[in-house]
Amino acid sequence: MATAEAAGTSFSEAGAAFESEGADLPPGVGPWKLAWRRLRRNKVALFFGFVFLVLVVMCLLAPVYSHDIAHTGPNTEAGLTATVKIGGKVKPVVSADDIPIGPTWHAKYFFGADINGRDTAVRLLYGGRNSLEIGAVATLITMVLAVFLGVLAGFYRGWWDAVITRLADVIWAYPAVLLGITLGTVFAIGGIGPIKGTFLLAPAIVVGIVYIPYVLKPIRAQVLQLREREFVDAARQQGLSNLQIMFRELLPNVASTIVVFIPLILANAILLEAALSYLGAGVQPPNPSWGTMISDGLQTIPVAFSNVLVPGIMLVLAVMSINIFGDGVRDALDPRAKVRIAR
Repeated sequence: MATAEAAGTSFSEAGAAFESEGADLPPGVGPWKLAWRRLRRNKVALFFGFVFLVLVVMCLLAPVYSHDIAHTGPNTEAGLTATVKIGGKVKPVVSADDIPIGPTWHAKYFFGADINGRDTAVRLLYGGRNSLEIGAVATLITMVLAVFLGVLAGFYRGWWDAVITRLADVIWAYPAVLLGITLGTVFAIGGIGPIKGTFLLAPAIVVGIVYIPYVLKPIRAQVLQLREREFVDAARQQGLSNLQIMFRELLPNVASTIVVFIPLILANAILLEAALSYLGAGVQPPNPSWGTMISDGLQTIPVAFSNVLVPGIMLVLAVMSINIFGDGVRDALDPRAKVRIAR
């Protein structure tokens, strides 16, 4: 009897000790807050995320630069006799030998002109605006359709899964660039319904369709595993419908995967749009984009190499910034990553 009382006393003392130690510990940290703490310590990822944000702001301010600084539009062509005054000297925008003026480093023609006498800096900002807009819309199309179809196929399985995955396999079978060229050419030549080649969002639809399988398959595989977990059985016992289980129980559990895919698809969408525009299957003239500017600039090499170099640098910088920031987000959301939580 004394032994039992002594054991009870030791257990109560141990419990009191654990409680006193637990009072000094920090409160529980949620997965999203923990991911933010990890990302905050990745200075390289944050720096490149800031660089991409600066590029976005610059492109959004394209109308301001065009109207108030350069005083010319993105499609305004200089005449045969158009001139610009630099350092007290009057120079032709495009010479008689069809050689455009190089960078002036002044408000007008800061990066020079193209072969038609259009301001390269203005077209660079408007082209970036178009490229980023197309990339963002394409990413939205890809993520919405891929997540919806992936959750649907993984949850219902059966013929739903068979039909959806076979359609995805058809798209998956073609290289992204070749399929993009095929669909882009269809839109550029004749269009489909109201969507014509001159419609700026036509490349966004093409790119958005091309990358659906790249997101759909990982989402479907993850849902196939999650649907067998105990919390799904508990949700069924509570009387939740299939749609409620998919969007209230399964979708939050694949949220981290979705977040990781967003910067990855955005970078690839911008790059694919530039490739399609370079090949003539993306943004159609006279609308500018980084891809069309690189294609047009090839006509002026080597006398005006900046017409290729400047949009190329902007494209590389944008894609590299998104990829590095996306890698930081992926590492921050990795549950296996170790981080010391300061009190």
